[in-house]
Amino acid sequence: MGIALSADTKALLDRPNFAHLATLLKDGAPHSAPVWIAREGNNILIVTEGGSLKGRNTARDPRVSISVVDFGDPYTEAQIQGRVVERRADPQLKEYDAMSRKYVGRDWPYRDAKEPLVLVIEVVKEHFAKQPFEHKPTAS
Repeated sequence: MGIALSADTKALLDRPNFAHLATLLKDGAPHSAPVWIAREGNNILIVTEGGSLKGRNTARDPRVSISVVDFGDPYTEAQIQGRVVERRADPQLKEYDAMSRKYVGRDWPYRDAKEPLVLVIEVVKEHFAKQPFEHKPTAS
């Protein structure tokens, strides 16, 4: 059974911050990929294709780990452990479009997705942290 997310983590997930999804390869090695992310109650949503590495890995082993860093303050972050509890087909790309509007302000442009899928992730462990630092980007 999943846990309730903290208000801070919910706020971080609700903003267009990139996340990294770690899944397990066949040999048990980790695979990490940047992803767009959304929230449905206390569950996390990630869109992918069924045949993608993320899709195949989570079909074989539902355990995942997610890290999210705030775009505006990279010293604000959440680390999440969970498991894929549902693999929701999205043939009309409704979830893809909603996620795309969140991140880029328009519907998903690639309408030929193969096996469009929404991974529904139940959170089993969460850690939110905000460090008292100010980000100082380097000049190019």
